[in-house]
Amino acid sequence: MTTVRLPLFPLNTVLFPGLVLPLNVFEARYRAMMRDLLKSVPEDSEEPRRFAVVAIRDGHEVALAAPGLPDQTATVEKGPAAGFGADPAKAFHSVGCIADAATVRERADGSFEVLATGTTRVRLVSVDASGEYLTAELEELPEEQGEEAGALAEGVLRAFRNYQKRLAGARERSLATGAELPDEPSVVSYLVAAAAVLDVPAKQRLLEAPDTARRLREELKLLRTETALLRNLPSLPAVELTRAPTSLN
Repeated sequence: MTTVRLPLFPLNTVLFPGLVLPLNVFEARYRAMMRDLLKSVPEDSEEPRRFAVVAIRDGHEVALAAPGLPDQTATVEKGPAAGFGADPAKAFHSVGCIADAATVRERADGSFEVLATGTTRVRLVSVDASGEYLTAELEELPEEQGEEAGALAEGVLRAFRNYQKRLAGARERSLATGAELPDEPSVVSYLVAAAAVLDVPAKQRLLEAPDTARRLREELKLLRTETALLRNLPSLPAVELTRAPTSLN
């Protein structure tokens, strides 16, 4: 296994390879991370600015910036592990995704606007909280195709189109389907995992699937179940509450 050490950005969402992640970075620890990324890889360089994204299992994406309510005397946590407890590694899911920050723009107030893309799945080995922000030792996970991935991808795409139509109907608005969907099995598996309206644990299970074929099989079951539920619903209010496409941080 190839191991790497990278800055760690915990979020209340799951990042998949090939998917775009917009970030609004305002916390001190993550501002420091972005400044270091810009120092290590200048704006005009073609080298990737890599950091790792892991979904939070237990904790808070954004540390409290003021005494908590209703207890106005509560101590505000500070530091790289704020919000994640004494052992940060236990607060995160063990499999995450490397992100390449293709665009990092600093605003006048010192915050950053970042546009990153998921690249490679990784397994969390250890977390270091000794610096300004968390870093982690990570094992890169290969993407194995598994058996019958091609046939499964075709079935998932058909099920996903039906799901989209039902979802659009439940939202009482039309669905634009002009864009061509991919046919490469691993790309299909990640696109569907990111696009489906699922909670973080379900998305995390898909990210952790040992190979593409098993991820596609799980998606086929999920899509058929969700489509059947949508068929019996007159409307689907507040589906956005189960998704987090843009982090507050």
